[in-house]
Amino acid sequence: MLPRLLRPTIRQQRVTIHLRCLSTAPSTPHAFLSRSNDPKNSGISFLTLDRPAAKNSLSVQLLQDFRAALDEVRFDGTTRALIINSSTPAVFCAGADLKERRGMSQLQVAQFLYNLRQMLGELDSLPAPTIAALDGAALGGGLELALACDLRVASLSANKLGLPETRLAIIPGAGGTQRLSRLIGVSRAKDLIFTSKVLSAQQAHELGIVNYLADEGQSATERAVVLAQEVLKAGPLALRAAKLAIDTGSQLDLESGLDFEATCYQTILKSTDRLEGLKAFAEKRPPVYKGE
Repeated sequence: MLPRLLRPTIRQQRVTIHLRCLSTAPSTPHAFLSRSNDPKNSGISFLTLDRPAAKNSLSVQLLQDFRAALDEVRFDGTTRALIINSSTPAVFCAGADLKERRGMSQLQVAQFLYNLRQMLGELDSLPAPTIAALDGAALGGGLELALACDLRVASLSANKLGLPETRLAIIPGAGGTQRLSRLIGVSRAKDLIFTSKVLSAQQAHELGIVNYLADEGQSATERAVVLAQEVLKAGPLALRAAKLAIDTGSQLDLESGLDFEATCYQTILKSTDRLEGLKAFAEKRPPVYKGE
């Protein structure tokens, strides 16, 4: 749920694009965008999962609404940090909607998994930094969604984090085996997936799955906003270049990675923001970056 201190300043911009799904009747979007009118939070957008009756489980419609929102963020020209959160207390995302899946044909299941993987790939490749705010359970596809974000923040009440798919005789199928292995190492990922372990926020933090823990009485969204405010102090073009250099370079050998880093560096060498950063440093004042 969005923190009270933000609710009065959030202008909800619900995505109204309704794509074809199992039901053709229009319905309330299961994911929506909102932005803060507070100047301190200018550049921060929220993509909120809003399917409380089903604990934000990943349905066909939720995927479509989420992808439409990501498409808007990618091209809006204003989002400098995106926080993925939930409107549902004590739940981030319970994973795939197994009730809906039971009514699907094998072809529909394959299509759903393909679209889920595409959605997480689009989130992963978003130029702006992304932060998952885990105020509750993130299981299966829910944790895979969080793993596709750049950073993860959890409240102390988020006590059910894991990839328990093997208990259902399946495996994480939307990137969980790969993203978790790259994040915490192959051996630890095998341990968690083989045993279907469900972790507390503290345990996930100790393993490096969660980057930050919220303070006592603080929501994950509130802590994510504080983190995003720190991110916004950096130059927008520099953040994009750094994210691209890390994500791509980490998949290469060291020398190739260094070459790719140099290429990314060249893209911002002549930017107006770089000159502003140097000038602000010399004048001992905060820089004013415009993403140019």
